Amino acid sequence: MAKQKKSVKTNAVRLLDTEQVPYELMEYDTNDGQLDGVSVAAKTGQAEESVYKTLVTIAGPRELFVFIVPVAEELDLKKAAKAAGVKKLDMLPLKDLTIETGYVRGGCSAIGMKKKYPTVIDSSAQQLKQFVVSAGKPGLQMKLAPTDLARIAEASFNDIVKG
Repeated sequence: MAKQKKSVKTNAVRLLDTEQVPYELMEYDTNDGQLDGVSVAAKTGQAEESVYKTLVTIAGPRELFVFIVPVAEELDLKKAAKAAGVKKLDMLPLKDLTIETGYVRGGCSAIGMKKKYPTVIDSSAQQLKQFVVSAGKPGLQMKLAPTDLARIAEASFNDIVKG
């Protein structure tokens, strides 16, 4: 199990503990307002290729999908829609993020949301032994095996980035 302070318990961390998934928590400073993935990779001393961001999209009026992509890459909405089995996807408006997921910008995790949404992880993660994703709040990241996150989130792997 991960070594951590008792005070750091997000829904995502609780889920990992319940499922007995090994992980490591990393905290970083959010006071400068830099919450983008590339900044988070630098702040945590991790290679950009191993740090992934969680993006929430919407199809139609209320069908949400979660995508996990490398922080320096951009989600290809056409590839994502195909992977999700829908015609068209748009990014979920930021104003709706907390209402729909229970998470805030910079702290969105694919696990521990209000509801379980279909989730796709970019296929590049399959080559990694471990990767870093949000642990459910700004300033907190977790390092774990992509296969463990995929199992907990019931996620699939697919090519979903531009290029």
